[in-house]
Amino acid sequence: MTTVGVLALQGDVREHQAMLEGLGVDVIRVRRLAELTAVDGLVIPGGESTTIDKLLRAFDLRDALVERIAAGLPVLGSCAGMVLLARDLRDGIEGQQTLGAIPMTVRRNAFGRQVDSAEVDLVWEPDGSPMHATFIRAPWVESYDDGVEVLATATGPDGERHPVAVRHGAAIATSFHPEISADTRVHELLLSQV
Repeated sequence: MTTVGVLALQGDVREHQAMLEGLGVDVIRVRRLAELTAVDGLVIPGGESTTIDKLLRAFDLRDALVERIAAGLPVLGSCAGMVLLARDLRDGIEGQQTLGAIPMTVRRNAFGRQVDSAEVDLVWEPDGSPMHATFIRAPWVESYDDGVEVLATATGPDGERHPVAVRHGAAIATSFHPEISADTRVHELLLSQV
């Protein structure tokens, strides 16, 4: 049986867990190294990227997580999780670290403050179908290397289209929160990588 972990240091842990359990997956909350080594895939939830970064280091999980992802652990990062999966970060705080899993530059809080949060209709590029997405203080992808597949884009407050869902190898990242919708496609994509 496939076991997927949800990083349970801060953020939308319950929502991701419920989505995955609804897809018939065994889920464990990951707070310790032993839990991290026991999973076949991992979700890094939305929340506060600076807080999750600090807690990863405080719980001695960061280096092990970087190693597991580099070794091919399928991972999904939503919102703050996208920030953490990026190689490079814009508008981070002093000393903020990322996991460097996807060769992209992400702008933190690119869509604005909490009051600028919105629900947006996107096109899910893998099959061209519509997708309803919720953005909450969301990042966007500023640039990315060859090999990064853009799964969806959205128009930012600057009037330009920016990638808001990407995949690179077994790593998937979304600016939006797929865990708070009834749409399971993003989580199913993660499971297809496991």
